[in-house]
Amino acid sequence: MKTQNPLGTNIPDAANDIVDGRQSDTALELQRGVVRVLAQHALSSVCELPLPNGRRADIVAITEKGDIWIVEIKSSVADFQSDQKWPDYSAYCDALFFAVKPDFPINILPAKTGLIVADNYGGELIRKPDIDRLTPARRKTITLRFAHAAARRLSDATEPSLRRKVWQGRREPPS
Repeated sequence: MKTQNPLGTNIPDAANDIVDGRQSDTALELQRGVVRVLAQHALSSVCELPLPNGRRADIVAITEKGDIWIVEIKSSVADFQSDQKWPDYSAYCDALFFAVKPDFPINILPAKTGLIVADNYGGELIRKPDIDRLTPARRKTITLRFAHAAARRLSDATEPSLRRKVWQGRREPPS
């Protein structure tokens, strides 16, 4: 959902950034488990992060060294086969992962991507991906989107009344 501001530009609705109704129950369970796995590996993560190409990454994570990981959640084989947007995400990360349930046939996933097997409670990083380093300019863009989204979501959680005042008249997220 988007809110129209007085300048005519659309601002993503922060309340719907994380769960916007497009995710299945299975995808939400995977999301929860993957965020826990990433935290165990000392990564900070943001779910449903809009990318500069108009796509939304399921999970974007940043390592302590500043490497950007994108995790694409696949809730079923049909989801994987019907959604071929995932190659578009590689331009915005150093490492691209798939996250699937334990019963997913992992042999159908591309070998160059990382693999996380998870459920609602946690999971395991099974395979590391090929690394393709971002350019410094692209890294800065993604890192700023990540930081702004995380800060905005924290602000919205602690003081929802400020949201409209802060973002009114500005494009979102700032670049």
